[in-house]
Amino acid sequence: MSEFLLKPRIRFGQDALSALAEVPARQALLVTDQMMVKVGLADRVTQILRQRGIPFLCWDDVVADPDITTVVRGMKLMDGCYPDLVIALGGGSVIDAAKAVMFALAQTRPHLGRERPCFVAIPTTSGTGSEVTSFSVVKARSEKLVLVDPSLLPDIAILDPSLVASVPPAITADTGMDVLCHALEAYVSRAASDFSDALAEKVVQQVFRYLPACWRDGHDLLAREKMHNASCMAGMAFTNASLGITHSLAHALGGVFRVPHGRANALLMAQVVAWNADHDGQCDTQAAHKYARLAHLLDLPAQTPREGVNSLLVAIQALKDEMKMPAGIGDTGLLAADFDQRLAEMVSQALRDNCTPTNPRAPDARALTELYRKAWCGTLAAGH
Repeated sequence: MSEFLLKPRIRFGQDALSALAEVPARQALLVTDQMMVKVGLADRVTQILRQRGIPFLCWDDVVADPDITTVVRGMKLMDGCYPDLVIALGGGSVIDAAKAVMFALAQTRPHLGRERPCFVAIPTTSGTGSEVTSFSVVKARSEKLVLVDPSLLPDIAILDPSLVASVPPAITADTGMDVLCHALEAYVSRAASDFSDALAEKVVQQVFRYLPACWRDGHDLLAREKMHNASCMAGMAFTNASLGITHSLAHALGGVFRVPHGRANALLMAQVVAWNADHDGQCDTQAAHKYARLAHLLDLPAQTPREGVNSLLVAIQALKDEMKMPAGIGDTGLLAADFDQRLAEMVSQALRDNCTPTNPRAPDARALTELYRKAWCGTLAAGH
């Protein structure tokens, strides 16, 4: 028997932020970062709390790729002033930090018998889908640890496209490719289902249609809304179906070399699609057939699995090229000697990653090493 979990409640569309005025609370904690304060988005949230007369504490120094120290700092803050409403406003790092803090408090303070606060997630990037997932990524030294637990799911997600209108083009590209990667990996996952497939297919269609428009004009609110919704739907798909080795490899690459997560996925995505499809062999795997289905949905040539996989690979590359993304890891400024020196370490991390077991094709260290080397060049051919 399988399960498809539907949570949280999602409020979306223009002026969705006003839904925050309906959430009951006596005391609130706002988890955010300095960028949200600087651009005035944090003020939009605190203004609603002030109008309602709800006292609040603002934790506004969460940084990208939150680490164990960040989580401990948040635990101390929340432990000293325990709220009944937690609001996470920001990108995936902010939402993941809030998740990790609440999870850690529940694990370490069960004797206090406190009720879990209502948890509202308000994403300000269209990428991670963290507002609807049971995943949280926390950095421990040079490794990214993936926490997976149903208790990490927020209670309410608020998707307001006006909150992502000011996201710069480069971050729009990185986060948008993260959305695409979530959909592709959930679609061919060993744990995929009819329900996750339906979401993934819709996401892939919306990304190819609306991501370039968002990149060209961030104030195209229709395109922004469609990508914001796609990000959320991709999160719903992968929180149920899990992910694959694109994410495993990207987690390790980002942990060791601080490559932004969405960009790391974009650098590795095509190589993993080709490997899952057995592109160098018969190209007749179940993953190949599903990739071909996606190509068909995109109105690309797909009369055979190989033709469909080829079409999808070309489309992925064209999308990256249009948004002027680096072709390979070697184009990001990393030195080849440094990459080679840490390669075995990254492969070891990727093999241990929680996303690896649901990849449609089981990898070994040799396969992951070769995928990294191909991604260094930015081609599907072997080499360095």
